[in-house]
Amino acid sequence: MKVLRRQFLQLAAGAAALSALPRIAKAQAYPARPVRIMVGFAPGGAADIMARLIGQWLSERLGRQFIVENRPGAGGNVATETAVRAPADGYTLLLAQSINAINATLYEKLNFNFVRDIAPVASFASGALVMVVNPSVPARTVPEFIAYAKANPGKINMASQGIGGTGHVSGELFKMMTGANLMHVPYRGAGPALIDLLGGQVQVMFSATVSSIEYVKTGRLRALAVTTATRSHALPEVPTVGEFVPGYEASNWYGIGVPTGTPAEIIGKLNQEINAGLADAKMKERLADLGETPFPGSPADFGQLIADETEKWRKVIRTFNIRPE
Repeated sequence: MKVLRRQFLQLAAGAAALSALPRIAKAQAYPARPVRIMVGFAPGGAADIMARLIGQWLSERLGRQFIVENRPGAGGNVATETAVRAPADGYTLLLAQSINAINATLYEKLNFNFVRDIAPVASFASGALVMVVNPSVPARTVPEFIAYAKANPGKINMASQGIGGTGHVSGELFKMMTGANLMHVPYRGAGPALIDLLGGQVQVMFSATVSSIEYVKTGRLRALAVTTATRSHALPEVPTVGEFVPGYEASNWYGIGVPTGTPAEIIGKLNQEINAGLADAKMKERLADLGETPFPGSPADFGQLIADETEKWRKVIRTFNIRPE
C-alpha cells in the first residue's frame, strides 16, 4: 500500500507540475504583443508624462510597445473602469495614482471597487505638493499662517484645481488638523487656479511641485511648506507641513495596476522590471527633473499604500461632506 501511495503522490506532483508549465511558459513569453497603459487624464499632464516615462522603460526592457491610451473623464474613473473590464491577461495596465484612493469615497455609485477590482503591481514615483501663498499674505511660516487664518476666519480663499483633487483634499486635511477656517475656491485645472493665486484673487493653494516651482524660485509665490513626510529634493530649504503639524502627510503617487485575476507571474515580471527602472541612474535623473522621488516596492507594499490612502481620504471626504462637481 505504501508503494501505491508513493506512486500516487509522485503522479499527483507530476500532474501539478505539468499544469503549471503553460502558465510559466506564458509568463516567460509575456509580452507577446503591445500592451496598453490606461491613463485617466488628457495628454500633456503629469499623469500622462509619468505613464509615458514608465511605458518607455518597459518597452525598452521587454521588447514590446507599452502604449499610453488616454481616457479622460470623471476624475480618472473612465480609464479605471476600462481597465477593470479588460481581460486579466497583462495586456491592459492602469496608471494608478492618488486620485484613485480619493475617488473610492468621493464617488458613491461607481461601477467598480478599486481596491477589489485592480491588483497592485508596483508603485514607482511619489511627489510633494507645495503649500504656496500669494506674497501679500503676511505669513512666512506655517504657524504664522495658521495664526493669521484663525484671526481672519472665512476670509482666506484656498484655490484648488478642482473638487476632490489631491490639492483640494490636501487642503481640507490641513484644515481638519489645524482648525484653520479657509474658503475653498475650486477651478477647472491648476493653470487657472495659479493665475488667480498670482493675481491675489485667492491667497493659498496646495499645488503640485511641477506646476508651481518656477513661481516659487522667481519669488512670485511664497512656499510655506511641502506636504510629504520628508523634505523635497526640488525645494530642500522648504520645511514639511508635518514639522509644524505632527502627522500631516499628503502626496501625489503613481503606480501600475492590472485587472484582478491577472497571473501572479506576469505581475511579478512587471514589478521586477519597474523596480529595475527605479534603480537606473537616467530614470532617477528624469524623475528628479519632474520633482518626483522613486518609490520602489513589492505588489504587497503598493496594495498596503492604496488601502491606507483610501482610508485616510475617506475620513477627510466624509468630515467635510465633499461631493464631486
